[in-house]
Amino acid sequence: MLDAFTHRLQHSALGQSIARMIFRPRVAEAGVVELVQRRVFILPTRTGLMFALTLLVLLLGSINYQLSLGFALTFLLGAVAIVGILHTFRNLAHLRIVPGRVEPVFAGEWARFQIDLENAQRYDRYAVTLQGDESVEAVVADISGGNRVALELSCATTRRGWQTLPRTTLATIFPLGLWRAWAYWYPSLRCLVYPAPEQDAPPLPVPQAAPGEGGITVAGHEDFSGVRPFVPGDALRQLAWKAIARQADDTLLSKSFDSSGPALLWLDWTQLPAALGREARLSRLTRWILEAEQQHVLYGLSLPTQHIAPAHGDAHRAQCLRALALFEG
Repeated sequence: MLDAFTHRLQHSALGQSIARMIFRPRVAEAGVVELVQRRVFILPTRTGLMFALTLLVLLLGSINYQLSLGFALTFLLGAVAIVGILHTFRNLAHLRIVPGRVEPVFAGEWARFQIDLENAQRYDRYAVTLQGDESVEAVVADISGGNRVALELSCATTRRGWQTLPRTTLATIFPLGLWRAWAYWYPSLRCLVYPAPEQDAPPLPVPQAAPGEGGITVAGHEDFSGVRPFVPGDALRQLAWKAIARQADDTLLSKSFDSSGPALLWLDWTQLPAALGREARLSRLTRWILEAEQQHVLYGLSLPTQHIAPAHGDAHRAQCLRALALFEG
C-alpha cells in the first residue's frame, strides 16, 4: 500500500513540483537573475533558537505562577519575532543580480568578479551578504531603494585556464538576527587565468632581421645611421648640410640610412630546453611576452598547435597570453 501511495505521489502534479524544486538541475544562470519568493529560504539562527527557548521558559513560568504581565511579555516578544520573519524575508526577496565584467589575471593572483545588486523596490535593504565557498571572500552591502550597488567577489587562483565562480549564496539576518534568509545563485561568470610568469627567466632571445628584407628599403622603417662621403647620383635631400658646414674643406657628405627592416622575435616552443616541462615552458613564454612588450619588440608566438604572427600592443599581448592559458598540447 505504501509503495502504491508513493507511486501515485510521484506521478501527481504536486509530486512533480516537489521533485523539480528539490532535484532541479544546477546549471549556470546567465544574465540578470531575480530572487523571486520561491528562491528565498528562511530558518531561525542560533540566536533565534535561544530566543525561542527563552520564550518557552517565560511561558512556563507565567503558567506556573499565573503572571498576567508574564503572559503579556511572552506574547509581545513572540509577536515581534514573528513580524521579524517578514522583514528578514523581504530584505532579500526580489533583489536582482546583474553579472559584471571579469578581467584576466595571472595564476596565483586573485580573480575579481564584478557583480551588481539591484534593488527595484522603494524600501532599503541592509546587511546583505554575498559569499561563495571557502576560496571566495564574502562581501556585505546595503542597497537603498531604487538603486544599484557594485560589488566584487575575489577568488583565489592556483592554475591557468578558466576559473569559474562557484555557487554563491546571498544571505541576511536583518533586522533582529533571529532569522536567516538565504538564496542560492549559480553564476555563469568565469575568469581567464594566464600562466604565472617565471621569476628568474633567462633574457629574451636575440631578435632576428625580418626575412627577405636585406638591402631593400622598407617604407616607414628607415633609420638614420650616420653620414658618408657624397657619391654622384645621391639626391640633394640626402646631403647632410649641418655636417658639411662643420667641415674645414668643401667635402660633400650624404646621410646614410639603415633600411634592413625591423627585427622580429619569435618565441618558439620548440626552441626551449627539452628538460622543461609543459607548465615551466608556458611560464617562461609568459615572462618573455611581458618583457617583449616592455621593450617594444615585434614578437610572434609559435606553439605546437597555434602560430601567432609578429606584432605588439595590448591586443597582441592578450592574444598570446590567451593562447598560453588555454594551451592543451
